[in-house]
Amino acid sequence: MRIILLGPPGSGKGTQAQLLVERYGIVQLSTGEMLRAAVAAGTPVGLKAKEIMASGGLVPDDVVVGIISDRIDQPDAKNGFILDGFPRTVPQAEALDELLRQKHLKLDAVIELRVNESALLSRVETRVAQMRERGEEVRLDDTPEVLTKRLASYRSQTEPLIHYYSERRKLSTIDGMMAIDEVTRAVHRQLLALGAVEPKTHGKGTAKGTSKSAAKAAPAKKGAAKAKTAKRAAKTAKKTAKSAKKAAKKAAKGAKKAVKKTAKKTVKKAAKKTAKKAVKKGAKKAAKKVTKKRAKR
Repeated sequence: MRIILLGPPGSGKGTQAQLLVERYGIVQLSTGEMLRAAVAAGTPVGLKAKEIMASGGLVPDDVVVGIISDRIDQPDAKNGFILDGFPRTVPQAEALDELLRQKHLKLDAVIELRVNESALLSRVETRVAQMRERGEEVRLDDTPEVLTKRLASYRSQTEPLIHYYSERRKLSTIDGMMAIDEVTRAVHRQLLALGAVEPKTHGKGTAKGTSKSAAKAAPAKKGAAKAKTAKRAAKTAKKTAKSAKKAAKKAAKGAKKAVKKTAKKTVKKAAKKTAKKAVKKGAKKAAKKVTKKRAKR
């Protein structure tokens, strides 16, 4: 996903950008950080920016676009990015569109966090008053006076981008006055509607998130392996029981047959013996009768 978050100072863009980075594994591209990195790396556009900055001038749009071009070519921006602090004006938005066109990339969404300026000023005033009561130092750029100037600058320079991206059907507007988690859910729903897909590992774009996911997945993997082994063991036990049952049935059949055979043999033997005994007894009786008859004569 390639995203731009629009909204005045204090609308919560920074908070939502960080949550999107964690959720989708994309990178947040801050023009200030990119400028400093390019200067430190000594790239051609970085050297040009360094020269301009050293003389106290503002870095022109073409140099900023050149730095963005180099940055989005890096591997970590392959899955997408959120632009922070750019574009601020319509000419910058046009230059960005041209850059993405040349790289055959498209801008997926421009999300505007709409807020009530009076409520923002009230928040800052309350925060500053509380800090002073606690004896804490108030940042020079975190006062109602500075915020008023920044809001005026936003209205004159950046607010025209709302119309620019609305005409191109890229703009989605979300109520930035809701609670942070409600704004986050609204942004997520909008991105899902545009076809955003969260990484499967959901590593949240950080090593910490990756290790957390890995740690969470490890027990599940171990459990799955255990379940598989148990299933295999149960299958083997079932097979063995079946074989044992079959063998027992066969043995019982054989034993029954053997008993039947033995009984038959015993009966036959006993019958033979009885018959023999009867014949012998009959012969003996007949002989005795004959002898008795002869003696009478």
